[in-house]
Amino acid sequence: MEDFGRSVKTFPLVGAVLGVCYALPAYALYIWLPSLGWEVPRHLASVLLLLLPLLLTGGLHADGFMDTMDGVFSGRSKERKLEIMKDSRVGANGVTAFVLLLLLNWAILLDMPPFWLVPALFVMPVIGRCMMAAAITCFPYARPEGMGKAFAQYAGKKSLWLALFITVMCVVPWGPLACIAFLVSAGFTICFARYITGVLGGLTGDVYGALTLLNEVLVLLVFLIGVQRMG
Repeated sequence: MEDFGRSVKTFPLVGAVLGVCYALPAYALYIWLPSLGWEVPRHLASVLLLLLPLLLTGGLHADGFMDTMDGVFSGRSKERKLEIMKDSRVGANGVTAFVLLLLLNWAILLDMPPFWLVPALFVMPVIGRCMMAAAITCFPYARPEGMGKAFAQYAGKKSLWLALFITVMCVVPWGPLACIAFLVSAGFTICFARYITGVLGGLTGDVYGALTLLNEVLVLLVFLIGVQRMG
């Protein structure tokens, strides 16, 4: 079980691998193929890029996001909210929230200039997984047991500092917008994790997944707003 905790420091590296897997297809679809005279319809390309994270991660974080939305916003007691989140079935809150999240992602992918989409897609999973590491190491776990408990129990502050170092090395070379996205995500993570801790008494594995997805779309949104202000 200690291996789970020790792996936390490598989360941003996993994000970097995923970032390459996202950025290269975006480069091919929006820059390389058009340079050869093969224009890919923008809506179709956006759908392909929208599906790619779900395919590569197996929808793991999406499941956590929907479970979190179902439980946290159920209006029930803390104990009942945790039970709802543990239920494998998905409710109306989870489905609605996930559809809205997909629509937001799709809209951003459509509106983002291709030149900026490539770096945004690379740093997006790096920052998302760094914030997951921060949530694991800085906030209590809500359940007495569970898979997420292993991460929270054995991941110390050293893991967080290593994760932050790796993230900075991956993010800073992409310029000011990437750095701003990192800072905005850090602020959001603190606020979101504190809110969930107040509701549930701590975080869970589902919340880790929800936090990752929310930070990823937040990174894309920061890039989009930044590019529009510069333009």
